[in-house]
Amino acid sequence: MHPILFRVPLPSTTLPLLWVLCALAGVAAIVAIYQLVTKNRSFAIGAGGAALALGAAGFVFRETTVPVGPLPIYSYGVMLGLSLVVGWYLTLGLAERDGLPKELMANNYVVTAVAAVVGSRILYIVTNLGEFESLGAMLDVRKGGLVAYGGFLGGFIGSLVFLRRHGIPLLPWADVAVPSLASGLMITRVGCYLFGCDFGHTLSKTAPAWLQKLGTFPRWDPSLIPTPTGAPGGSPAWIQHVKKHLIEDDATASLPVHPTQIYESLVGVSLLVLLLVSRRYQKFRGQIFLIFTFAYGVGRFSLEMLRADDERGWIPPSLPEHILIPLAFVLFGVGYVVGVSKMVENPTMRRLTQVLAFVPAVVLFFALRPESFGTSETIQLSTSQAVALGTGVAAAFAFSVYHQAALAHPEAAMAIPLPTIVDDEADEDKSESKVADEDEDEDEDEDEAPKVVATKKKKKKKKPVEEERSSEPPPSEES
Repeated sequence: MHPILFRVPLPSTTLPLLWVLCALAGVAAIVAIYQLVTKNRSFAIGAGGAALALGAAGFVFRETTVPVGPLPIYSYGVMLGLSLVVGWYLTLGLAERDGLPKELMANNYVVTAVAAVVGSRILYIVTNLGEFESLGAMLDVRKGGLVAYGGFLGGFIGSLVFLRRHGIPLLPWADVAVPSLASGLMITRVGCYLFGCDFGHTLSKTAPAWLQKLGTFPRWDPSLIPTPTGAPGGSPAWIQHVKKHLIEDDATASLPVHPTQIYESLVGVSLLVLLLVSRRYQKFRGQIFLIFTFAYGVGRFSLEMLRADDERGWIPPSLPEHILIPLAFVLFGVGYVVGVSKMVENPTMRRLTQVLAFVPAVVLFFALRPESFGTSETIQLSTSQAVALGTGVAAAFAFSVYHQAALAHPEAAMAIPLPTIVDDEADEDKSESKVADEDEDEDEDEDEAPKVVATKKKKKKKKPVEEERSSEPPPSEES
């Protein structure tokens, strides 16, 4: 594993936090001025607010110093940045193809991305409060510590607020944004794997050798990532196995576990293909978003069954495992039957898939059922499982409603009502072109006026001739 890709060689010293924050405030102020000059007022206001906030923070922490030294570049941070870049091009390309205003969607993407990172970090902090000793530790996302569903919810709220301010409907944007979420899963989970977080349960001894090798996480050199207590450091799987006395302190690697990070990365690839193919058969705005929400809900709920890391919150009620897990899959099956199955146009194939949707619940009931019900283990759903179940089933029912409306009004279901975007420069251009058109029309009228008069005169001259001819007596039969 490579939790740190490389280190930037900076001299070891300390800097006043005031300087750092003021420098960042200056950059934000320059961005605000540039956006104001280019008449992008909404982005200018946001950048100006950030500049003021950074300046105020610098005043509050003016006596605080921060240590500076060789800067580690974490693999997870690199993958997170890469996912944002890939998502940028993917989302804006699809937005332009669907007829959404590109510049406005670019600003919206920035707002959505920031809100997503903040939301994913907040949910992680809330579910792991005991892990953080300072505010700085809470703000450090380079080593991971982001919950995907927190990012989805945060990004959803950020998009909703931004789009409502500009009168843009949410669902068309959601359709073009969710493919970037799938590509983000594909990329960021590779970063999780390189760091070693979000690992799974221990593999059985009969598991393939290549899978055991893929799921073995090492003990790190103490100088790689120093621990606050000075204890020997290692990958999260190694640390957890040592704490639970599954391995000795001097073990060089963890026990082989399910590499659930790779599993979820493959889920991201599958979702990306599914969403791009589904765009060809789209019947209403919001369809791609609802497909992603349901499909990822099922996939994430399933993967959480294999996860073993303790850095997850839990939500009641507590029920026997062979009841709680199959019941959740029954709800997913109902959601598929009610909503998503309507994508399958062939009636026979649709009924077959509806029956198959309940097979996982039946299989899991018998697989998890204990030999003696008195020894049945009670469990709770993890935070991600609860969110996956709730959002997935809700998306399925919403799919049914929108699909029914699309059958009744297909053109309206695919329409994107966009407001008239007022732009000063555009108005000036329009007014100038309007004046130019009016001048051209006047010139044309002046040129064409004599021609019209001449034609009228000619017609007047011809008229009496025709009347004279018509007044002549018809030739007699004799002649």
